Amino acid sequence: MTGDVRVVAVAATGTGRAPAPTVVPFAAPKGIPEYFPPESAGFEYVRNTLQTAADRAGYGLIELPVFEETGLYARGVGESTDVVSKEMYTFADRGDRSVTLRPEGTAGVVRAVIEHGLDRAGLPVKLRYAGPFFRYERPQAGRYRQLQQVGVEAIGVDDPALDAEVIAIADEGFRSLGLTGYRLELTSLGDADCRPAYGELLRDFLAGLDLDEPTRRRAQLNPLRVLDDKRVEVRALVAAAPLLVDHLSPASAAHHVAVKQHLDDLGVAYVENPRMVRGLDYYTKTTFEFVHDGLGAQSGIGGGGRYDGLMAVLGGQPLSGVGYGIGVDRTLLACRVEGVSPWAEARCDVFGVPLGEAARSRLVVIAAGLRRAGVRVDLAYGGRGLKGAMKAADRSGARFALVLGERDLEAGQVGVKDLATGDQAPVPLDGAVDAVVAALG
Repeated sequence: MTGDVRVVAVAATGTGRAPAPTVVPFAAPKGIPEYFPPESAGFEYVRNTLQTAADRAGYGLIELPVFEETGLYARGVGESTDVVSKEMYTFADRGDRSVTLRPEGTAGVVRAVIEHGLDRAGLPVKLRYAGPFFRYERPQAGRYRQLQQVGVEAIGVDDPALDAEVIAIADEGFRSLGLTGYRLELTSLGDADCRPAYGELLRDFLAGLDLDEPTRRRAQLNPLRVLDDKRVEVRALVAAAPLLVDHLSPASAAHHVAVKQHLDDLGVAYVENPRMVRGLDYYTKTTFEFVHDGLGAQSGIGGGGRYDGLMAVLGGQPLSGVGYGIGVDRTLLACRVEGVSPWAEARCDVFGVPLGEAARSRLVVIAAGLRRAGVRVDLAYGGRGLKGAMKAADRSGARFALVLGERDLEAGQVGVKDLATGDQAPVPLDGAVDAVVAALG
């Protein structure tokens, strides 16, 4: 037998019998949000709406492993990033292999494309995914150790119109939820023709600053990481740093102009943020973030960009890619900040209230028929009385209650009660399914 034993408290009983232990209940791990009814209705609606926007643009579902070989993230995301160096949940499995709970989705998608040859069946490969990701961060509102994301990746074509499509899909997801208080920030991180020279220029600039030793080492390894530092004192020091958008190659500059033109054509508003640096090493060219100021310090609700060298780094063809990850948790918080709630918290449409065993047996059959017709139905179980059953019906959020007792059975009818108005009318038992479906509209 395996498992943890919880600490228990033992109280004296004064009876001479052995005291009964009090078991201390478990709690969810720190920094892990949980969603349960009725609040989970909002989480589910947000996640589904964001996925629907991608589905309408032809992005097929991919289900990724929750953990991967650690080397995938070290090589693909970048060892100098905070994600890899500080935030990953890494452990040895029973075969002494180093594995990591996925901290992000892009590297896993690219690995799957390479492993299964998806890039050999027509380009671009357009995929969407959703689920939990894991980062060991300091928990606070909007920053969790298990975060929920919806993401898309379009792999195999270097086309500014595809960058704009990806951004527009995310924007459409937010609009479909009714959000208005966000903005899209956009920049370019250049390509292999301009990044090396800019990197040296930035290193020279950083070398003249009074940086602490860990930051100085980071500047030598990847100077862009210093620009992503969140400390106020470091931000002040790098305020005059040269900007990459002023040193783009002709090809990167033309790509950036084309992306902005496509966004203008699509009616997607944006602001340029030349100081934006995403926290992952693989980004090139188009880079973007959706920001909602109503969320305070954790204002980013989603972002992404192009990653032209990642597939080759992971052992595949030298194909480009572009994608994003949207935080479901933070998007839900943004909805709450704006007072937007287009979802219904009701967990069923109809609630059955049986009064007696015979009535319960008949309502079970009616409920099954309604469910086959696409109606969400629940019943009062456990032999509750009328008062308790009606309270349960109200808590369920149902529009109608089906009230069935012995007299109703004898009369061959069931009462259909409108829980909003309190009105109740009898309908024949044999036609109850059709009558309720018609009443629901």
